[in-house]
Amino acid sequence: MVRFILLIVIFGLISACTRPTGDFGRVQPNFIHDDILPAAGKLRAKADGEPVSNLNLTDEEGEMHNRVWRFLAAPHAKDWFYDIAVEWQRTRLIAATDSEFSIERYYNFLRSERYSSSRVRYFKLANDIDADLNTAPSVFKTICAALEIDRRRAIAVNSLNSAGALERNAVNQRQAENAIFIDWFVRAIRFRYDSYSLALERLLIETPHEGARDIDRRLSSFAIEVERAERRDFCGSSLVYSKKSNANTIPSRYETKSNIFGSANNSEPEYLK
Repeated sequence: MVRFILLIVIFGLISACTRPTGDFGRVQPNFIHDDILPAAGKLRAKADGEPVSNLNLTDEEGEMHNRVWRFLAAPHAKDWFYDIAVEWQRTRLIAATDSEFSIERYYNFLRSERYSSSRVRYFKLANDIDADLNTAPSVFKTICAALEIDRRRAIAVNSLNSAGALERNAVNQRQAENAIFIDWFVRAIRFRYDSYSLALERLLIETPHEGARDIDRRLSSFAIEVERAERRDFCGSSLVYSKKSNANTIPSRYETKSNIFGSANNSEPEYLK
């Protein structure tokens, strides 16, 4: 019966499946997306045995949710990053489905666009990587803050005399909820990196251009952020990368392949510098 009711709710709200945003991708308050859909999602999650906590969100947890969501549903990804599935997964109307996403989707999106020049695809790829590189440090910061809240809750519930089994269970459930959300971000940043890497490789085959060298440097910087996320190193010092700096980057995956990017003496287009 619960599943049947949820299906009615889901299909009844299908016309409002994307979360409204304002300037710079900031979340706009919305009753359906902030209250109705999450409430229905909690029912679905609880029915399926997933962790559900009745604790109120702290400011830090709310900021983490919004920052991660803005990374997942960023404007530069809305045409290829399953934005409807992202919103349904955020509100828990569906279980995690992102592991089924195909990394070929981004390249297919790039090549389907009728650009005036094949170089514009390299420009688009470079800009999208930069957007994620610029967003990742703020996401790391909010995740670190949420993890600190989890730590403080655990100390409080184990130290205060008034805390009982119900409170301990609620704290454990919230910690599990936060872990699920953080794991989603970790998978997402890996997916973005793999998607961009595949797109670069396909572009090198389809429309070779020396500008690919600069994109490879960007990917090397992005790989460091991916590895930090996968180590769950959210509270370490954020690395700041310059577009023109080679410091703190992973060596090129193609450096042993002769002239795969074209001659190093060729000038790169201004938009890739």
